[in-house]
Amino acid sequence: MTAEATQPTSADTASTPTPAAAPAGREKTAIPKNPGRRDLGMKATLLFPNKDIVEQYYVPLIYTACRTCYSELAPDDIFDRATDGRVEIAKMQKLISGVIESGHGSTIEHVVFTFGISGVSRTLSHQLVRHRAGVAFDQQSQRYVTFKGASTMLPASIEDADPLLRGRYEEQIERSMGLYGELVGAGIPGEDARFVFPNATRTNLVMTTNLRALIHMSGLRLCTMAQWEIRRLFQLIRHEIFQVSPFLGSFLAPKCVPLGYCDEMGNRDQHCPIRPHKDNVLAAWAEKSKAAKAAGRELPVR
Repeated sequence: MTAEATQPTSADTASTPTPAAAPAGREKTAIPKNPGRRDLGMKATLLFPNKDIVEQYYVPLIYTACRTCYSELAPDDIFDRATDGRVEIAKMQKLISGVIESGHGSTIEHVVFTFGISGVSRTLSHQLVRHRAGVAFDQQSQRYVTFKGASTMLPASIEDADPLLRGRYEEQIERSMGLYGELVGAGIPGEDARFVFPNATRTNLVMTTNLRALIHMSGLRLCTMAQWEIRRLFQLIRHEIFQVSPFLGSFLAPKCVPLGYCDEMGNRDQHCPIRPHKDNVLAAWAEKSKAAKAAGRELPVR
């Protein structure tokens, strides 16, 4: 199965405003436009596991890790009970949800997902490979691959820019790519000719990640403050996970969703209103605490 950057999915549209004009009297939002509304030419394919493996083994395996911490039973006994139907799926999911929400993340490091990622820019890949714990990458080499038709990513802001400015950008890209071909044709090694490639050059990767790392990455990269291209990649990745397990896919969300507040410094003005900023949450608490003390009582702390 493959998620392609073409039409937006229902999960995308549910969390992102539509481009239609806001009704009169309605405050406009400054949330960045959903990158899924453009064909970016990238793909994210879940290579492993398939739906059958996930349904048969992944939830039971996570459940086994969780129960082992709190049970006298041996792990293999717990796993057998989980896979042969003696433990209901709903019961396993309830325990797993509670453990994840409590932050006991080691239990979800036992399951992994491998993705084939293609057509993303080097700008994106430089961000992606910064994630290290619980993640493995292999990327298309610009040293060992001699490109005959390398392609590039066109940012929407440049695509919609003044035609003359966009033309200058496209001319610069074409000249870089043309020069690469001339250098290789003249006998310059590809590992040296690649120095003229722009960050817009597309690339391919294989990424394997455990679920804990995937939830962490998604929390950062699905945020509306994330760079548009990598945000779209994780929309596609989330779509792929939902195809094999809506339950596990439900944990892939902007970090503000499980936190209940936004902690992004760049959103102190709350131009993204998905969750209140933590500064406003703390200010509201301080105001209520002050009022409570004035009334001779203390606010409960949970």
